[in-house]
Amino acid sequence: MAIYRFRISFEDFDEVVREIDIKSTQTFEDLHKAVHRSTGYSAEKSSSFFVSTDNWIKGDEIAYLPNQRKIDRGVALMEKSKLSSFIEDPHQKFYYIYNFDRPFDFHVELIKIILETDPNIEYPYLVKSTGEAPKIIDKNNFGAVAVSSNPVSTEFDFLNEMDFVPEDTEELEAMGGRGINTEEKADDAEDESEEADEFSDNDNYEDEEYKEEDY
Repeated sequence: MAIYRFRISFEDFDEVVREIDIKSTQTFEDLHKAVHRSTGYSAEKSSSFFVSTDNWIKGDEIAYLPNQRKIDRGVALMEKSKLSSFIEDPHQKFYYIYNFDRPFDFHVELIKIILETDPNIEYPYLVKSTGEAPKIIDKNNFGAVAVSSNPVSTEFDFLNEMDFVPEDTEELEAMGGRGINTEEKADDAEDESEEADEFSDNDNYEDEEYKEEDY
């Protein structure tokens, strides 16, 4: 009986890695539960392994707590599916989706086949654990912190940093998008007034000339 060593990593958090040894005769349910003993997540969530190509393209599905549609379709069940029945390559890969309600995606790869079991080890056995699994929120874990799979922008957010509120939009519009102080406005008003006076004097001058010509 062989021992399979699987490398399991989060698709969006590739610094978080687990390596697990498991007997070839054990099931996908055994592997599923072993993974979540190492992450701290509840294993009682609808999840699936998919036989995968080298490029992580999903194939046949092996499900845990499947919905009725999958049951009607005759999906393979984790608790009835031995690992050895789905290993066709010494580097076999599986795409793994945990908890379809709030999914995390994993890459699972067979990295080593050990031909003899160790009588002192209880399998599945966690060989290596790197990185802390991201926290998730559920009804049984109110204190956890949600972690987004999308990278957080490090760009400076002007409106948030300046405590912007929607009511400020009228002021911004009045300013024309520019910071104009009251002194500048006063200077502009004086300039406009002087220009207006000049034009006014010219108009009066023209009128006087016109009257003289009439006489």
